[in-house]
Amino acid sequence: MTARTRHVLVVGNGMAGARLAEELRHRDPDAARFAVTVVGEEPHAAYNRVLLSTVVAGGITARDTRLKPDGWWAARHVEVVPGARVTSVDVATRTALLTAEGGERAMAWDELVLATGSTSFVPPSEGLYAGAPGPDTPLAPGVVAFRTVDDCSRLIEAAESARAAVVLGGGLLGLEAARGLLARGVDVTVVHPQDFPMDRQLDADGGAVLSRVVRGVGARLVLGRFVAARHAATTHAPAHVVLDDGTNLPADLVVVAAGVRPRTDLAEQMGLAVSRGIVVDDRLSTSAPHVHAIGECSEHRGEVPGLVQPGWDQARVLADVLSGADPGATYEGTSVLTRLKAHDIDLASMGTVDVDVHDPGHEVLAFTDPSRGRYAKLVLRQDRLVGAILLGVGDAAGALTQLYDTGAVVPRDRLSLMLGRAITRSGSTESVNLAEMPGSAVICRCNTVTKSAVVGAFRSGAETVAAVAEATRATTGCGSCKGAVDGLCSWLRSSEPRPTASTPTDHADQTTTHEPVSAPAALTEGAA
Repeated sequence: MTARTRHVLVVGNGMAGARLAEELRHRDPDAARFAVTVVGEEPHAAYNRVLLSTVVAGGITARDTRLKPDGWWAARHVEVVPGARVTSVDVATRTALLTAEGGERAMAWDELVLATGSTSFVPPSEGLYAGAPGPDTPLAPGVVAFRTVDDCSRLIEAAESARAAVVLGGGLLGLEAARGLLARGVDVTVVHPQDFPMDRQLDADGGAVLSRVVRGVGARLVLGRFVAARHAATTHAPAHVVLDDGTNLPADLVVVAAGVRPRTDLAEQMGLAVSRGIVVDDRLSTSAPHVHAIGECSEHRGEVPGLVQPGWDQARVLADVLSGADPGATYEGTSVLTRLKAHDIDLASMGTVDVDVHDPGHEVLAFTDPSRGRYAKLVLRQDRLVGAILLGVGDAAGALTQLYDTGAVVPRDRLSLMLGRAITRSGSTESVNLAEMPGSAVICRCNTVTKSAVVGAFRSGAETVAAVAEATRATTGCGSCKGAVDGLCSWLRSSEPRPTASTPTDHADQTTTHEPVSAPAALTEGAA
């Protein structure tokens, strides 16, 4: 007897939801066991949010951020319903009600996955909303949140006439938005309530150096303050914001990048357990049977992910569970690496960084060169890298990221380690052992391209960085992995025979390969 086709309904057409659909299809390529439907409020196909700052800066277009080329989902029997909202869910009958411009549609499901993501947090400051502050109140004219590809369009349009912009928030998104607007000739002031930008990822010394770097690229930086009110232009005064100390700043455009909040409204309506996010266990199950949650809307072991990588790792685990490929699969968490993707600012932060240099349980190395915008801090425990801040030391970032990801023992020469040029006693360069690196090791974090995906592309004939970029999208995000991809290609050329038409392709890690696409020249060159 043929097993009944089970229907997986994914609510959310962002990166996590799209990745789950892709992972399920890798495990059921003929759609024999699962029907997959992805429903999302955004009217676009899934796109890479990591690249949005590059869109604002003019390096690529919004179309270049698509995760998959046109027709990819339909060719793999994945129904995508953009511009639609799931307004209600009945867990008992396993049905959902979808609302779109064409009306309402009832849909039955066997497994429901909430991948609703998050929304921009907009402070209740006077003048930011078009009415009384609230989740359904639109923002006032001249105020734009920086979260979606449509936000990019609004920012680009506003930048054409704006002379001065104020960015609310000096975190990752705020600095990326600021750098993108500077590239378009807008005068930018970043207002951040803490003592230094990116305070969640940096220590005080690194934050001080970053402040200097941000000012060096042309942005004004106001720290320890917040915007109390925003006033539109009148016949008597230009548009401006008022800070909590009474200072006025010109602001034709206000960009809100003050953080995000998980989308839990549907989960709450369903009666699911919700704390900061939708509470899930190690199998990504919620408090209701056959209902799961992944990505930025979820809360796992008290943590709410704010980056892309955890959502993609969760999608892989949940696909294993739902498909039966690995019924015992569990999600144990994701090692976090944050990278600032802004032109002229090269910053990476990973793991545990808030450790004093004299901490007896760790080995801490620090290098500070404020005048040149460089700061490096490595935190080691038992000869393994457990945390790092790397600002302006791009040569070291690639190798150190791989050491952090793989948990490999670090080279003995600590000073050269910080420079990315660790030297052994014999005089040869010590680096991450590419042969011993697992196939699942992530080479390109922007697009989650693994070592196995690069090896597979190489064996199919992609022998250069540009060719690998076209086949896998590696290096087409922030560009920081270009050195790692180049090194991997060089190692493969020296350790394997030249591939021929009959050389088999490595499909050991199909969950992270991508369809060949045409990457813009600016991307293959590592533009940020």
